[in-house]
Amino acid sequence: MSKRHSAKYKIDRAMGENLWGRSKSPVNKRSYGPGQHGQRRKSKVSDFGLQLKAKQKLKGYYGNITEKQFAKTYDEAARRKGNTSENLIGLLESRLDAIVYRAKFVPTVWAARQFVNHGHVLVNGKKVDIASYRVKPEDVVTVKEKSRNMALVLEAQQSSERDVPDYLELSDRSFSVRYVRVPELSDVPYAVKMEPNLVVEYYAS
Repeated sequence: MSKRHSAKYKIDRAMGENLWGRSKSPVNKRSYGPGQHGQRRKSKVSDFGLQLKAKQKLKGYYGNITEKQFAKTYDEAARRKGNTSENLIGLLESRLDAIVYRAKFVPTVWAARQFVNHGHVLVNGKKVDIASYRVKPEDVVTVKEKSRNMALVLEAQQSSERDVPDYLELSDRSFSVRYVRVPELSDVPYAVKMEPNLVVEYYAS
């Protein structure tokens, strides 16, 4: 299993954007790229460069998704009827780790993957420990009772950095969420502009 070893916020500086809208992002202090050449004057970016950046930004947003997994998700989006870029967003947002993050069960996308992998989550009452598991509309995702007092769960629920989107319906106690519907791009609360149309162009070229 591949694993992201680099600093979590390195992609923020590489992209020059605060991908998750977090107060801890280094972009809030330094908007230039990482490394000794980070402050060089930027040259004009080619169409391919724009497409590549859009792909890296969208893939990076979801944490530990590998190139192979992301390309596989794109292939499925392209096979489905309808708009491929909207299909791609819908598939990414249907991942179990994405639902766990959106529901504010954990503070970060990386914590969401680990939280699922360690068996803290139930889907329709059954334990699921695969972060890429695809949640279907009307499925109910719940934090195990014994996991509800974990520090990262309490931290996430008390955070004011983000809100739960309306395609998720939280229970009264906020430890269970129903996946109401597959979202479109305009429904997803990205902190920065995502351009899945450019991602489609990247893979189609």
